[in-house]
Amino acid sequence: MATTSTVSISSRLQDVQPAFIYGTAWKKDQTKRLVKEALVAGFRRVDTAAQPRHYQEHLVGEALREAYSEGIVTREDIYLQTKYTTPAGQDLSNMPYDSSAPLDKQITTSVASSLKNLRPQDSVDVATYIDCLLLHSPLPTIEQTLQAWKLLESYVPNQIRALGISNVTLPVLQAIYESSSIKPSVVQNRFYPQTRYDVSLRAFCAEHGIMYQSFWTLTGNPALLKSKPVADLALAAGVDRPVALYALVMDLGVVVLNGTTSSGHMHEDLSGILKVQEWAMLKPQEWAAVSAGFRSLIDNSQI
Repeated sequence: MATTSTVSISSRLQDVQPAFIYGTAWKKDQTKRLVKEALVAGFRRVDTAAQPRHYQEHLVGEALREAYSEGIVTREDIYLQTKYTTPAGQDLSNMPYDSSAPLDKQITTSVASSLKNLRPQDSVDVATYIDCLLLHSPLPTIEQTLQAWKLLESYVPNQIRALGISNVTLPVLQAIYESSSIKPSVVQNRFYPQTRYDVSLRAFCAEHGIMYQSFWTLTGNPALLKSKPVADLALAAGVDRPVALYALVMDLGVVVLNGTTSSGHMHEDLSGILKVQEWAMLKPQEWAAVSAGFRSLIDNSQI
């Protein structure tokens, strides 16, 4: 058991940069500064959305273009994902498409705006691509959801490299998987007790090679943050409890969204995961015990 668990954390945390995705929601006019700070700290994955109500996608693009031009990163270093958000999730007075337009027009206009916002150079004529585009949520009916997915498939692999969906249940994910030509590559869901931590959905993702991304990992889990496995790991590895929680969630095969607005926390979270990895390699039996205790809490939702 100790060997398996140690290999697990070693393989998942060996390269910490992709372990976190920097979440850009609710950053408002600080978005550009914070995205650049995250890149300088070492984040290499960025999440945004064509949803001005909660995201400033154009400022994410500005931050990335400056980072490219200043040599902080190259476009090839970055995993960049955005979303199409339905009218139900938009501020109808500030959205990237006409809410009264047909669905196909809504999607093509939204995708065009994202490609423009996230272009790698100032010129709007330069070729651009998005690593993954997610449906921000299923549409009102499964038929509409599949229609939207089919349209997005036409962008793959040139302008969009992969597709995903957020805020999804297992039956809807299964329907998309069974009906699609381009299979889902990403699921992004809340990671919290109300959904019993998506145990069955995550098992489906693991079986089919789908990256499961978590958000609300800290804010949605105050009880989990205080749990014994998290406290034990924090004390043993010499890290803060949020880092210990992140590390244990990552060990489940989850890619965690991290939206901290503190430059210090950006560095501490990245270095803290490495610190946990080093401790786990030195103390495989202790790590195995902590990991098993945490998995038991998650699998049984007993917190």
